[in-house]
Amino acid sequence: MRALLLPVKDLRNAKQRLASALSPSDRRSLAEAMLSDTIRAVSEVREADAIFVVTNYEPVVQIARANGWEILREDNQVSESVSVDAASRSCEKRGFSAVLRIPLDIPLVWARDIDELLVIDPDGPAVVIVPSRDGTGTNAILRTPPTLFPSHFGSGSFAKHCAEAQRAEAQVIIRRNPRLEMDVDDESDLRALLQHGLGATATGEWLAQSGVLCRLNDLSAHPAAAR
Repeated sequence: MRALLLPVKDLRNAKQRLASALSPSDRRSLAEAMLSDTIRAVSEVREADAIFVVTNYEPVVQIARANGWEILREDNQVSESVSVDAASRSCEKRGFSAVLRIPLDIPLVWARDIDELLVIDPDGPAVVIVPSRDGTGTNAILRTPPTLFPSHFGSGSFAKHCAEAQRAEAQVIIRRNPRLEMDVDDESDLRALLQHGLGATATGEWLAQSGVLCRLNDLSAHPAAAR
């Protein structure tokens, strides 16, 4: 059996690396919009035997319940790595042979992008990994078995995860996917996102309605105004 895992932190403190570009309320609203797009894709996934949401953020608990997904409620959140590893242990105890973790901030993702990872069925221990846009982070990771090695989300996580897999003598399967790779952590990511078609996304709608899209376009056209 294969599980899909979505860890979600408290969005009231989300996207601190965007503090120079967005206000606290804008950062929260952006995170909520990106989560909405990710939830939309997850709700259409067909290849997961179960979907788990790891969180202590009550609005997301309600979303999970409305979709019939399983909730792994946390008393407190130490880090994403700790959250994912604890959830992976729980999934393994329940009989799941593989767990796919995806982040909450991939607004371009389609359900089929997730399904294409879930159907990969390697012979023996393996990791399927999708790097971030710059190739240094980890945007999606599927481990078979779920506790194959510990998580190292954060700076340089792609190389760390590949090294862990090699130490575990596990197969490393790298997949590139521009929609899965397009997460938003800082202003450069946000500007890169604007180069994609966002018309059908909650994120694109929020960027337009909030005025952030217009502001970023103005700064791009008149860079001296940012100084």
